[in-house]
Amino acid sequence: MASQEKQMVMNWVTDNEKKLSDWNQVIWNYGETAWREYKSSAWYINRLKEEGFVVEEGSGGMPTAFCATWDNGNGPVIGGYAEYDAVPGNCQAAETVERPRDGLSKYAGGHTDPHSALGIGSFGGFLAAKATMEQNNIKGKLKFFGEPAEKLRGSKPIHAAKGYYNDLDAAISFHPFYMLPLCNTTRLDTHCAVGYSVMYTFTCDEPETWLSSGGDSPIPASHATARAPGATDAVVNMYSLSKMYREHMLSYNMGWSVNETILNTGQATADNIPGQMAQIYYFIRVPTIEMAEKVVQVLDQNAESAAKSAHCNWKRDWITKSRTGLENHAMAEATYQNLEIAGAPKFNGDAIKIAQEIQANLGFEPMDKPFLEEIETLISPEEAERKMREMLPSWQRHFTSDDYTEYCWHAPTVRLYIGRPALKSPESGYAYPAWVMNALGGIRECIDPMIISASKTVGMTIIDLLTQPGLLKQAKDEFVERTGGGIGGEEWVPPLCDYEPPIHYRWPEYVTTERGENQWVIPTIK
Repeated sequence: MASQEKQMVMNWVTDNEKKLSDWNQVIWNYGETAWREYKSSAWYINRLKEEGFVVEEGSGGMPTAFCATWDNGNGPVIGGYAEYDAVPGNCQAAETVERPRDGLSKYAGGHTDPHSALGIGSFGGFLAAKATMEQNNIKGKLKFFGEPAEKLRGSKPIHAAKGYYNDLDAAISFHPFYMLPLCNTTRLDTHCAVGYSVMYTFTCDEPETWLSSGGDSPIPASHATARAPGATDAVVNMYSLSKMYREHMLSYNMGWSVNETILNTGQATADNIPGQMAQIYYFIRVPTIEMAEKVVQVLDQNAESAAKSAHCNWKRDWITKSRTGLENHAMAEATYQNLEIAGAPKFNGDAIKIAQEIQANLGFEPMDKPFLEEIETLISPEEAERKMREMLPSWQRHFTSDDYTEYCWHAPTVRLYIGRPALKSPESGYAYPAWVMNALGGIRECIDPMIISASKTVGMTIIDLLTQPGLLKQAKDEFVERTGGGIGGEEWVPPLCDYEPPIHYRWPEYVTTERGENQWVIPTIK
């Protein structure tokens, strides 16, 4: 049963459902990608200032990050955050058919998880808690972060290393569900794993020395001679070697991955000129820091070989180093109890009609109940943990990847998952195309129930942490025990970030030229 203060939180969320829905539409339609979320971060900054927060813009040296605080007097400091980066190549309109948003290439950015609703779900909870704190003179400080580039595990390792989380007493991390059984629950023991990513840059700085004998003409006939392979060849070699050596990096008896994308190639457009510079980016998800270092060691060896074979130089730059998560049962249980009060999202009425229309457009007979039962059903942290462990080896403590884990090492942190709209398969073995879930994340009737449930749960958990000293003490005592003494303790893992914000690379983004405003860097292919 909800206390008076927690009922105020739920009432605030209910009274502001339309506003939260409108806000989600703004961020969802921006669809800005990692390190280039200019409009999205500006929207949050302006909104936070209007709500009375003091905002540090560009926190940690990251132009699209922020750190916002609201102080109601001496008391605990509770942290949370918004993410707002979208994913390149996932531009989908909020409609029941596959098509990009108006005026954009299908290769533009789009929200897949969706981080738009992640941010608003958390933001709504903080604003509901703030209103309740004001009405009841509850002391404490709210600290709300703008965390860009989560898809690259970008900002949180940097914020952590620069000390932004050091004053937190507790932190709340919310994410729309992305896999079962982690839906309408909190993580208990098996938290997210390590995320490392690196950029390899190859440059052909002295192409004229390729096959040089020392006795060549001072004006070589470069248009007719054999040219150096160059940077494009180096990247191709690097790509091939790393694919070939994947099974020689780590054992296969666990869940891990390494993925790559070629960010730049060529830089030569005519004649017999080799590619001068090319870059390839690798993202590594593994259970431990030691495993991540092993993968990078193999990648470095591959880069050395690829560069030598193509007459290039090479260098490796860090894009991210994020730590594993750290469990906190007190936070997980308290937050789940509030989720029980808020209730799992329910998808009724127009949401069902929209889901049925999608099924019909895909050529299937619409279902009476088209949504997965799991997205409307609570599952206890203990049961979710039991089911997740069934797919993992007994020794593996961490699984999947997300950089909320950075908060875990500075304060007791909870990881909350709420069901987002997802459809039942119409037949055994069928998987819906990716655009379906992306579209559902932008359709009000379908995504709003998740936002409302998340906002209520987050807001009530903040109030518990501010008004129940015993709960906060229990969470802090557990944090001290698990870290072997708290920050700096025997089991504590310090920030790994030893690099500057990687904002200067050619990350995919919207561009404005004489040909038009806010166009995607890859134009529409007709």
